[in-house]
Amino acid sequence: MTLTSLTPETEPLLTAVLPADRFRRAEDRYLEEPRGRFRGQSGLVALPRSADEVATLVRLCARHRIGIIPYGGGTGLVGGQIIETGPVPLILSLERMNAVRAVYPDENVAIVEAGVILADVQEAALQAGRLFPLSLAAEGTARIGGNLSTNAGGTGVLRYGNARDLCLGLEAVLPDGSIWHGLSRLRKDNTGYDLRHLLIGAEGTLGIITAAALKLSPRPAYSGTAMLVVESPAAALKLLTLGRDLLGDSISAFELMHRQGMEFLAEKLPDIRRPWDNPPEWCVLVEVGVTAGQNPTDALERLFVAGAEAELVSDGIIAQSQGQSDDFWTVREHIPEANRRVGSVSSHDISVPLGALAEFITKANARINDIGDFRINCFGHVGDGNLHYNVFPMPGKTKADHLAVREQIKRSVHDLVHELGGSVSAEHGIGRLKVGDLERYGDPAKLAAMRAIKGALDPAGIMNPGAVLRG
Repeated sequence: MTLTSLTPETEPLLTAVLPADRFRRAEDRYLEEPRGRFRGQSGLVALPRSADEVATLVRLCARHRIGIIPYGGGTGLVGGQIIETGPVPLILSLERMNAVRAVYPDENVAIVEAGVILADVQEAALQAGRLFPLSLAAEGTARIGGNLSTNAGGTGVLRYGNARDLCLGLEAVLPDGSIWHGLSRLRKDNTGYDLRHLLIGAEGTLGIITAAALKLSPRPAYSGTAMLVVESPAAALKLLTLGRDLLGDSISAFELMHRQGMEFLAEKLPDIRRPWDNPPEWCVLVEVGVTAGQNPTDALERLFVAGAEAELVSDGIIAQSQGQSDDFWTVREHIPEANRRVGSVSSHDISVPLGALAEFITKANARINDIGDFRINCFGHVGDGNLHYNVFPMPGKTKADHLAVREQIKRSVHDLVHELGGSVSAEHGIGRLKVGDLERYGDPAKLAAMRAIKGALDPAGIMNPGAVLRG
């Protein structure tokens, strides 16, 4: 079904039904994405204040076949919040739906609206003596509705799971404008299909999340952080297994970093305090959170000693203060920004089974070397198999010098991921950037089911048209 452009002539169909302050012209921030790969079409932005107002807009868009781009914090990296061509859509921003409706500390539950910034969700949990463990570099800008719509990952997946695992219920507006009142605080509810899991990760293509019941956790009494030097990614995985045997579920983060990332920091962000002037080839950032009566420094020392005895760890630094711990995390969290300033030829958010992770890095490096001379920064959440494998030009060159081989690099990396039973989109989603990848690597039965679900729930095709599934 053909969509209708939202033009100055058709805009009154929408602007007449809500107060004038619910609309504005699209500023640049609504039309750009962090990597600069997509540029949206100028148009109208709606800023509803309630699920009822969202529903009113969706019903009108469905009636007049106007596409809708749900917009959170704009931090997505695969173009899910940007549409460059085709009929001009309505950009529907959730930024004014930013209330923390309730916190239930004894239940470990918070009810928040979709426009609440992730850092503010974390702060609301903190004020209640609880932890909301979803954590990522964009948490000061990203909004929880977008985090859920993309099933965001981050650094705490190892212990706490993805965004999907941190959600008990949703309130959402479906493509026909009906409101699903599913803000359940229940841990057990086997009453038919779980629409929550259908909408989480759907990137706004099946409905608009307007609020969520989030799962909180007890705060660790104490936490500790260490940077440990490992010989290789294979050694890092063995160290993780050893750490789990020694420390159980107290390991909350286990991040792999390569020397190239440290060198990019020194080059592009020299004010960032780095743990080593001459960085090792590989290191891991380990964080533990322990209960009262335990000492995180002792736990990390036990891990270091056991790792050294097993010849997995050759050196390390255990943070002696919160400031030093913050410095370690600052290094990890600014690697993506340093990457952006260098300018990658091709970036990849992939996951493979843990047992294939070291094999992937070795084989991927070899395939890239066969294509040309490049710098590779491989880092990520090794505890859950998610790597950010990014390819950069050599000094003196720019990404523009390698446009002819960008697609070849991506195909080489993604083909290898597929061969090893992995995913070409671990935590960033499909958006519009990876629609072709989903078609190439996706299971045919799964794709057919996805198209059937999309057609049943959104027959007019108004919800984030062209994202995830080709329009």
